[in-house]
Amino acid sequence: MGRKRERRAGDRTDKPSGSLTESDRKGNTTTTTTTVLLLFVVPIVSVIVYRILHTPSPAAPDLPYVYRRGLVAEKIDYRQVLHENTITSENSSRRNFENPVFAYITPWNSQGYEMAKKFSNKFTHLSPVWYELKRTILLRTLQSPNAYLLRPGFSPLQLILPRVVLEAIPLDLLKKKKQRERAINLIVHLLQSPFTISSIDFCLREMGYDGIVLESWSRWAAYGILHEPGMRVTALQFVIQLGQAMHSVSLDQHKRQSLQLVYVIGPPRSKELEEYDFGPEDLRRLGDDVDGFSLMTYDFSAPQNPGPNAPLKWIHSTLELLLDATSSSGHEKLAKKIFIGINFYGNDFIVSGGLGGGPIVGREYVSLLEQHRPQLQWEKNSEEHFFLYIDNQDVKHVVFYPTLKSIATRLQEAASWGAGISIWEIGQGLEYFFDIL
Repeated sequence: MGRKRERRAGDRTDKPSGSLTESDRKGNTTTTTTTVLLLFVVPIVSVIVYRILHTPSPAAPDLPYVYRRGLVAEKIDYRQVLHENTITSENSSRRNFENPVFAYITPWNSQGYEMAKKFSNKFTHLSPVWYELKRTILLRTLQSPNAYLLRPGFSPLQLILPRVVLEAIPLDLLKKKKQRERAINLIVHLLQSPFTISSIDFCLREMGYDGIVLESWSRWAAYGILHEPGMRVTALQFVIQLGQAMHSVSLDQHKRQSLQLVYVIGPPRSKELEEYDFGPEDLRRLGDDVDGFSLMTYDFSAPQNPGPNAPLKWIHSTLELLLDATSSSGHEKLAKKIFIGINFYGNDFIVSGGLGGGPIVGREYVSLLEQHRPQLQWEKNSEEHFFLYIDNQDVKHVVFYPTLKSIATRLQEAASWGAGISIWEIGQGLEYFFDIL
């Protein structure tokens, strides 16, 4: 190598300034050709190869776009997600999951209202997160400017059931009969005449609700009242009385449809039920007076214990426990009332240099893919995708976020039980998630 460098140097000194040898000309030609290939040909070839690999299959024209493109798969690439996540089937109204689909919409994530309108026929129930009940005074939470999208008639196929969180002190509410009755009457009055509540916006004054979603069990558990058998019975009786009061109100003059009550329940963490767990006996006691149960099968992991959002085996075992499928003859009827929780958010956990991290939504997930270009991996035990990255402070992270494949497996699980699904929440996901619903 040293001799060659010396000979070339000698050749350059023997030639007049500015003259080129034959080898120089060939070298310049090669450089120019390489530059042209890099700038023009390679990108074109890459696009062609991508299109060939992901061209919709002519054998299955009726499948949703994401299936025709081969996107519902264990092996996926970050480039694929970035390129495809906003593309859906032209027919956005077609339903691909036959069982009920319950969608939560939060006021702090206005994209949910837009998704509710764009994919309106995909959902059977919509639940805007709007109300809290404190000391029997109904309060509104902050609304998004896009709340007007839930005006009456924007989709006649859906039931609109706003969520009401029972924040009233349980001992005051449950021990005093008059307080219980007042709370029930207030909720039913809200559903019959929402425009009479002074804090409701003018844009919603003509909207009649179809029922409510009630969240109270987690609050009662936090206050410790479920440990006492007598108070537990009183708590269940409150839910039963509310359901009966709502069912006594007809939504039309023909009395074909009454107000509906959906009750939020958390998943037991193990087969050995704790006193605060909502168990199979509780489910059976409420089954006749509650129209549906929103089962929160997510948040399996936390910063203190990083991992998947909702392992599929855990979801399956939770349903087995609640429905007591091996011994209960009525579990099929109850299964149809359950909305299995599916998260449209993910988690970005710190796994080195201490604990930390927390939830991320779709736009944050996309930003991480753009910044770090990670390798997406399929975790077989949980049936979820994840990736690792190191931030600019040299801290290692693990990110679990839903994908088309992880959602599809949970839809299959719900279908196998005859259950519906509940999504928390539709403003947090990627747009092409709705294509498989």
